[in-house]
Amino acid sequence: MALKSVSEELSGCTDAALINEWHAVAYSTDIEKGNILPLTLLGRDLILWRSDSGEVHAWDDLCIHRGARLSKGCIANDTVVCPYHGWRYDDTGSCVLIPAAPDEKPMKKAHAITHSVQEKYGFVWVTYGKPAKDIPPFPEWDDPEYQKVHCGPYTFRSGYRAVENFMDPSHFPFVHAGVNGIYDCPDPIPPYDVEMTENEGLVTSEVRVTQPYGDPREIPVTAYYAYKCLRPLVSYFKKRLVIQRPEDQHLGNEADRFCTFLTVQMVDEKTSIVRICCATNFDPQPTEAEVRRRQDIVYAQDSAIVDTQRPERIPVDLRQELHHRSDLLGQKYRKWLQQLEITYGVL
Repeated sequence: MALKSVSEELSGCTDAALINEWHAVAYSTDIEKGNILPLTLLGRDLILWRSDSGEVHAWDDLCIHRGARLSKGCIANDTVVCPYHGWRYDDTGSCVLIPAAPDEKPMKKAHAITHSVQEKYGFVWVTYGKPAKDIPPFPEWDDPEYQKVHCGPYTFRSGYRAVENFMDPSHFPFVHAGVNGIYDCPDPIPPYDVEMTENEGLVTSEVRVTQPYGDPREIPVTAYYAYKCLRPLVSYFKKRLVIQRPEDQHLGNEADRFCTFLTVQMVDEKTSIVRICCATNFDPQPTEAEVRRRQDIVYAQDSAIVDTQRPERIPVDLRQELHHRSDLLGQKYRKWLQQLEITYGVL
């Protein structure tokens, strides 16, 4: 019987489509100098830490010497110190000191297992592989007209079901009754288009819904959602808002938009962490606390239902669940996962 290597034993997910992808695993503000942040991505344990240069580093949570968890160690003099034998690794991952032989130069193989990292849109992104595409676009991030507010993190079970739910307006009147929809008068979902694009993934035409408190201003609006499923675990919508009551018209204008950029960190096949960034261009802007309070309510309502879905691993064979015309984006999403040959977290 062939023996597995340490790397294979600890690798977790092996799907190329997920390995060769950027994953948001933290907010930039989570990574403070002098601290080590442990996390798990796709079943593989990592650490994040920020060196004196300001760069964030992502390594396997593993000392190459005897496999101890570096997350139990500490940062000292801009190095990560293993808690077991005190081996020290610099910001390139190279071991620079073996206390048991302080006068010897550590061997070249004494190197942490490192991964590529980027900070973008206030998130820390990590990849295990070599992504063919950069982190997906979030146009409002660089637009000074928009206020950006990070919200979450929110824990879900299936990351794919969380993404699908994010792109599903037909649940609004029931899961978010009185906020994003009206329970006793749900909107019919008119036919809409879904197109697969080269750079932006799945892109929809606008979907119209009625929302009694459809944005942080807490006024009734008619909302027009345009979705983009940018990557298997990154999605986005831009919501055009039309204020319903004439007496509220002074609170906004035709240019008002509410955008959300959603990321999912798959911890393992049945545990995920959702992080979002909301972008609004209202005048006056809601406070950051108001935006977060509303999103906390909405995502708690979502997870309370989404986490009851069974099986937890989403079926990508469309014959395994029923689908309606109004679920067109969800159908296209599942089909896309299947075409990408993703097996991790799906049935």
